[in-house]
Amino acid sequence: MMNASQGLHQFIRAYYHHKSADWQDNQPVKLTSWDAEIMAQMPTYYIMNKNDTMPETVAPHMPSENQIKDCHWLTNEELNVYVSEYNRNTFQGGLQWYRCSVEGVNQKAMSLFAGCRITVPSLFLSGKKDWGIYQTPGAIECMRDQVCTSMKDIVLIDNAGHWVQQEQSQAVIDTLSDFLGTI
Repeated sequence: MMNASQGLHQFIRAYYHHKSADWQDNQPVKLTSWDAEIMAQMPTYYIMNKNDTMPETVAPHMPSENQIKDCHWLTNEELNVYVSEYNRNTFQGGLQWYRCSVEGVNQKAMSLFAGCRITVPSLFLSGKKDWGIYQTPGAIECMRDQVCTSMKDIVLIDNAGHWVQQEQSQAVIDTLSDFLGTI
C-alpha cells in the first residue's frame, strides 16, 4: 500500500471515500451467513478480487474533483496529515488487529474473557453505512442481548460510513453527550 502506483495521497483518498457514506454504491445490508454467495454482496475493500492489491481495488472509486471539494469531513489539508503519518509509520499498527485475529496471536490472552459480561452502561455507535457492523451475522444482537448487561442504546448515524467520527462529528458528539447524560 505504501508503494501504490497512484501515490499514497490518492490511494488514501480513494480508500477513505470507498468506505464512507459519500460513496453512492455503499449500501450495506445485514448478512445472514458467511456463505460465499452472501459474502459476495460485500464491497471489494472487504472481499478483494483475487489478483488485486488494495490500491488497485480502490482506484476505480477515486472521488471526482467536485466530490473532493465537497468533502467536509476530510479536507486535503487533513488528508496530508494522514499521508505524513503513514509515511512515517506505515500501516502496520492499523493492521495488527487483523494479523492477531487471523494468526491467533492473542487467542490465549483473550480466552480469559470467555463468558464474561460487560456490566457498565454501554453504547454502540457506528455509521449506518459501515459494512463492519453487518458482516458478522448476529454479532450486534449478541452484544446487546448477551454480552452487555446495561446496553443503553445502539445508534447508527445517518450519512456516515466507516469513518463516523469524521463524517458526522457533531452527531457523534451529540450521541455521546446524550449517553453520558444517562449515566
